[in-house]
Amino acid sequence: MPSHHSVMHTLYTDHHGWLHAWLRSKLGNAADAADLAQDTFVRLLNRRELFELKAPRAFLRTVAKGLVIDHWRREELERAYLEAIAHLPAHEAPSPESRELVFELLESIASMLDGLKPKVRQAFLLAQCEGMPHKRIAEHMGVSLRSVERYIADALYHCYLLRYDA
Repeated sequence: MPSHHSVMHTLYTDHHGWLHAWLRSKLGNAADAADLAQDTFVRLLNRRELFELKAPRAFLRTVAKGLVIDHWRREELERAYLEAIAHLPAHEAPSPESRELVFELLESIASMLDGLKPKVRQAFLLAQCEGMPHKRIAEHMGVSLRSVERYIADALYHCYLLRYDA
């Protein structure tokens, strides 16, 4: 059986150019495509188990699609954050280092929330970000108060598991 290193070497040499071109067509940006192509192979390098691929391009595309979604989510978060702080006076605006820390935090929160069902995420965000009481959330979402309570409990449990069970 070939080693993990030889499998990765073959995968990289045979398919890196194709993956970069595919990513460039999705992103419209050669630099981001190059970064995500490398990130795709780094992600695979970090896997401990050996794998045999019958359809390497389909496999690479699947891994890369997840990275593209993460990339787009980060861009959207950055855009929303920059719009939110654009009105601040220059002396109150966060430093580039602080902005990067906020981007990372927002990205991890968004990733965590992606693991929730849509109604659970909506109820949780209305409670946590908008400060809505459960009864008002129920009215807003057109569900029972008990459903909202269950949604919030599910979201909190999900957060707990991500924080302490990992």
